[in-house]
Amino acid sequence: MWLAYTEVSAPPPVDSLLLAVTEAGVALITFGSGPGARRQVEESARRLGLHAERESSPGRTSAAHAELADYLAGKRRTFDAPIDWRLSNGDQLTVLRTLYDTVAYGKTTTYGELAERSGAYRDAKLAYHAARRVGSIMGANPVPLIVPCHRVLAADGLGGFGGGLPTKRWLLELEGVLPPTLDLCFD
Repeated sequence: MWLAYTEVSAPPPVDSLLLAVTEAGVALITFGSGPGARRQVEESARRLGLHAERESSPGRTSAAHAELADYLAGKRRTFDAPIDWRLSNGDQLTVLRTLYDTVAYGKTTTYGELAERSGAYRDAKLAYHAARRVGSIMGANPVPLIVPCHRVLAADGLGGFGGGLPTKRWLLELEGVLPPTLDLCFD
């Protein structure tokens, strides 16, 4: 029983990711590949009762690695790699699956719309609280990019993002949701 992980290079502002895969599918993607990201992989492996193994060249991670690299290069719009959902449960799992199943490449939704669509927070007294709960779930999404939390926006703007707002903006530009930012360079 293993959790194999490898680094995926990405263009700025994303820089790098750690991709972790189990026999069941992609279990974790972290923004960054430093000590904090490696600790997150180790902790996830412990939670799953697995042994974490770093791959220096993609083997068990190769299919998902190729899909992520192609997506970040603008060559892929959907992912075929299976997802290992075991790091999510309860309302978090319900909301993440709803996001994965209903918000396609180049589309967006709001935290409030996703709360309503998922049905996870019907008991929330105010839509505001339901939207905040969904925002917290997006911040704890173990499989960003594949489960596209960058496509979930605040009612009045971009909202937050675990990979940072420049990364969220870049991903939305990549997908054509936002116009590209002009990088003016004067020599």
